[in-house]
Amino acid sequence: MMTEETKPVIEINGTTYTEDQLTEKQVMLINHVQSMDAKVSKAQFELDQLAVGRKAFMDMLAADLESPEEVPEESKE
Repeated sequence: MMTEETKPVIEINGTTYTEDQLTEKQVMLINHVQSMDAKVSKAQFELDQLAVGRKAFMDMLAADLESPEEVPEESKE
């Protein structure tokens, strides 16, 4: 029993296409779009990490500002 290979399908604006229905230029453009999607996703992930890190530092700063003030050694004289 031979299995039939499934061709990759892409949907654009509600229409589905297989790679053999597309020109080389269209395939190249699809590859660029997919690459950009991956980069946008990675950038969003990193932006989320940066936002959480910034909030952590702001929380630490706020907590430090609310704690009893320590007098620097130079000011004790």
